[in-house]
Amino acid sequence: MMFKHEIIEKNATLMMVLSLIVVSIGGIVEIAPLFYMQNTIEKVEGVRPYSPLELAGRNVYIREGCYTCHSQMIRPMRDEVERYGHYSLAAESMYDHPFQWGSKRTGPDLARVGQRYSNEWHVQHLIDPRSVVPESIMPPYAFLAEKDLRTDDIVAHLKSNRAVGVPYTDEMIELAEADMRDQADPDADWEGVQTRYPKAQVGDFDGDPSRLTEMDALVAYLQMLGTLVDFSAYQADENYR
Repeated sequence: MMFKHEIIEKNATLMMVLSLIVVSIGGIVEIAPLFYMQNTIEKVEGVRPYSPLELAGRNVYIREGCYTCHSQMIRPMRDEVERYGHYSLAAESMYDHPFQWGSKRTGPDLARVGQRYSNEWHVQHLIDPRSVVPESIMPPYAFLAEKDLRTDDIVAHLKSNRAVGVPYTDEMIELAEADMRDQADPDADWEGVQTRYPKAQVGDFDGDPSRLTEMDALVAYLQMLGTLVDFSAYQADENYR
C-alpha cells in the first residue's frame, strides 16, 4: 500500500488526474441532488419582494458601498444572536440580487436594524455619523437628503427583478412609480402600498415631506430589514443559547 502511494506522489500527472477524479465525485454527490429538488430554499411566512421605494433604497445602499462595512448575515452563534437577534434565514435573501451577506464588519451587522431606531435617528446618523455614535468612522452621506430620487426607471428595475425570479405582479409593476411616491408621502392613502407590500413602513422618512429624496429611499430600506418575519414563531437552537 505504501509503495503504491509513493508511485502516485512521485507522478505529478497521475496525482493531478486522480485528484480531479476525487473532486469531481465529491462535487457530483453534493450538486446532483439539487437538480431534483423543487426548491432549495425553505419558504418562510412574511418574506415578500421589496417595495419600489425599498428597492430604490437598496440600490443606493449598494451604490454607496455600504455592504463593504456592514454585513447582513447573523450567524447561529451565541455572541451574534445575543447582540443582533435571531440568526439569518436563507429565505430572507431569496429576492436579493445580489444578496448582502458577507463577513466584513467595520460597522455592525444590519440584518435586524429595521425599526430599532427612529427615522430621525437614521437621517442624523447618515448626515453626521459621529453626532449619534461618537466612535464611528463612517463617512457622512448628507448629500442623500439633497438629491432627488429618480422615479422614472423603477418600472424597469421591477421588470428586471421579475426576469430573475422575483414574483412582482403586473399590478405591482404598473403602480410602481405611484407606490414609490405614496410610501414616502404622509398625506397619501397607504392602503394600496401596504396591501401589495405587507409591513411596509410608510410616511415621511427624511424629514422633508415636500420632496422625495435618496435619503427617503435608503431609510425606508433600512427600516424594513429584519422586520418581515415573525421570529417569535421560531425557537432558537438551544446549542447556541
